[in-house]
Parts: sequence; C-alpha cells; structure tokens
Amino acid sequence: MLFLLRLRTWEFRQQRVIVRVPRPTRPEKARRVGFKSKQGFVIYRVRVRRGCRKKQVPKGATYGKPKNHGVNQLKHKRNLQAIAETRIGKRVAKALRVLGSYWVGQDSTFKFYEVICIDPHHKAIRRDPKVNWICDPVHKHRECRGLTSAGKKHRGLRGRGHGFAKTIGGSKSASWKRRNTLQLHRKR
Repeated sequence: MLFLLRLRTWEFRQQRVIVRVPRPTRPEKARRVGFKSKQGFVIYRVRVRRGCRKKQVPKGATYGKPKNHGVNQLKHKRNLQAIAETRIGKRVAKALRVLGSYWVGQDSTFKFYEVICIDPHHKAIRRDPKVNWICDPVHKHRECRGLTSAGKKHRGLRGRGHGFAKTIGGSKSASWKRRNTLQLHRKR
C-alpha cells in the first residue's frame, strides 16, 4: 500500500495543479462524502503546497510595527483541505457547486485532495431528491463560506453538546488556561 501511495504521489506531481479525473481514486471515501456514479457528478484533483502561507509583500515592504513584519512563518487559519476546495470552487464557479473533498496523498511538499463537484443544472441532479438541495441558489460558493465538512472543521463546529465550545484550542484545560492567563508583553 505504501509503495502504491508513493507511486501515486509521483504521478500526481507530474500533472498540473488542478486535474479533472474520470473516476474517484478512493471510491469508498468518495461515497461517504456524497459521490454517486451518475451524470452530473464531477471530480477534480487539486495540489496544495504544505506548510505556512506567505504574506504578500510587494518589494518587501511590510510597513507598521516590527511585530507585524513577519512574512514566512504565518499560520493559516483555514486547513489545506478547505483551501483546496476554494481553489476548485473559483475555477468552476460558473457551472458547478462543491459538495466536499477527501485526501488522496501527500509527500514532503504537497498534499493532494479530490474535490467532488455537482452540476446544479443537470436533469439527473434536479430529479434526485437526495441531492437536489444543492441546486438551491443559497448553496452557491458554500466552500468559500466554510459550509463544507472541511470548512466546518476549521471553524470548530465538528463536536456537539453542552460545553463543546470550551474545547477549542486542544482541550478544556488548554482553552481554560489560555483564557485565564494574563500575558503582559514587553511591547504593548
């Protein structure tokens, strides 16, 4: 299995950043996300660079105080899977809606995801009562608003029940400690 994954990632690296694929690489995972092998469903594979995001600084001018001069080690608020979905959503915005995505491979530099898109104007989709909710205009650009599964994860909406909001940041004790620790920075 490891050899197969290594071979796949090598193959994915040779291709373009966004590639349309004829069938899912992981059919069982695709079906759990909501894929059906019928007309109107489209799958794209997308490559996302791992690690931190760089701040865009024209000519290296960051301006402001030294505290805000960082360029390289800035941690992105969204996870890489949500970023992959957004990039696909911008690419196919006119015709398709993003349903969800799943991981298919990674190496030291990139992560690869397959994103499931749906054509809301296709008759097969409009007639299917289990999927036709996505045809409603309110579901346009749901990936940009954090409404997919990956988007809800980075928004901290995965859990349920009383007190779940207090676990964001690792655990209840970690979030309590962060909220109750007074930090007096040298420059303030």
